[in-house]
Amino acid sequence: MSETKVISESKLKRTLTGTITSDKMDKTVTVLVERKVKHPLLGKIVRVSKKYHAHDEANEFHTGDVVLIEECRPLAKTKSWRVAKLLEKGAAV
Repeated sequence: MSETKVISESKLKRTLTGTITSDKMDKTVTVLVERKVKHPLLGKIVRVSKKYHAHDEANEFHTGDVVLIEECRPLAKTKSWRVAKLLEKGAAV
């Protein structure tokens, strides 16, 4: 008798928080994620940033918004994240 473990799908998805830097593409936003890491040799805390393309189905998020993105299946060559929710509205331009 073999037992199968049921893992909830939300546990498998990684989530990141970042700021939208570009919303010029259709159904896609560019999200800048910054994190702080300790430099291996100097020991100083440095900021490391990376940009991700995330899927925005309704084009509802705009530049400056702070959003939560979660990992999903690849939707395009460079897009395998989707915007999960809005955390903070950006300043109106």
